[in-house]
Amino acid sequence: MHGLPREALSIVITVEPHAGIHRRCSRCQRPAPGYDCLPQRRWRFVPLWGIATYFCYAPRRVACAQHGIVVEHIPWSDGKRPVTCAMMGFLARWARRLSWRETARTFQTSWESVYRSVGWFVGWGLAHRQLHGVESIGVDEIHWGRGLRADNFLTVIYQIDAGCRRLLWVGRRRSQATLRRGLQSLGTEVVQGLRFVCSDMWKPYLQVNGEEPTMWRRASGANKSAVTP
Repeated sequence: MHGLPREALSIVITVEPHAGIHRRCSRCQRPAPGYDCLPQRRWRFVPLWGIATYFCYAPRRVACAQHGIVVEHIPWSDGKRPVTCAMMGFLARWARRLSWRETARTFQTSWESVYRSVGWFVGWGLAHRQLHGVESIGVDEIHWGRGLRADNFLTVIYQIDAGCRRLLWVGRRRSQATLRRGLQSLGTEVVQGLRFVCSDMWKPYLQVNGEEPTMWRRASGANKSAVTP
């Protein structure tokens, strides 16, 4: 290994199944009897000391009573992705600080791997997101790309409560339909629990307020406040 460039090095960790742990179905995660064993495959793991690291393991299939013959549950893997869940989270977090291209170059992977990791991380976050206590939201438009076409604008909805400020939803274009779609994604319970709405003065956004009284009645009622800067 002495004298080799860092890019040419790799750490390969071979994982063996534990004899005392039962196989589990990857869909319901219930214990299931074994069926057979698939060929060994590799997963990209978080680099150790800046060296590309891989898990090697031969997945086993199980005979699940509910789902039939399926691959066993593998805790570090999600489907057929060639990278571990830890690595996807690692790349997605770095992609917030660096460009996706620079992230890929720094950690010796591809732009597509970074792209897919960000998508997986966002999907995981949405699936586990808690929307309890959202009382104040902001509605705004963002211009991106070149030109002033409808597709060059995004509608964003974000939480602006004192104890929590975060992005809740992003949709293409800045139309009434886009805003309604975003509010519907938050759910009726969240929208009806709003106390404050801080909205951009873009006319389609303001029209939603007037045309959707059932969705905004809590935010525009006599004892509440709808704030438009």
